[in-house]
Amino acid sequence: MKARIPQNMSGPQNMNQVIRQAQKMQEDMAAFQEEFAAREFKAAVGGGAVEITMNGSREVLSVHIAPEVIDPEDPEMLEDLVASAVNEILKNIETASAEGMNGITGGMSMPGLF
Repeated sequence: MKARIPQNMSGPQNMNQVIRQAQKMQEDMAAFQEEFAAREFKAAVGGGAVEITMNGSREVLSVHIAPEVIDPEDPEMLEDLVASAVNEILKNIETASAEGMNGITGGMSMPGLF
């Protein structure tokens, strides 16, 4: 069985156009990744009792814990608040990353790129 190339995709000019589009997408993705890595994300839980700031590279930049939630008799509550804040901020970063890449790729699935 022979593969059939659609009429609008045959010829060197169309192939050059496809290559240019792929190169542009690659450049756009690299620029997005660089900008995204420097972007800051914040998440606060417990009415602002715990606030965490991370960058797009998922590095923790700061952690703020309100003094009133530091209870030596109940460390589990503070642990839960910190875990909740970390999970929320990571979810926010993943969502923002997926939305940004989706805008560049037009919804094409590109596993492993970001």
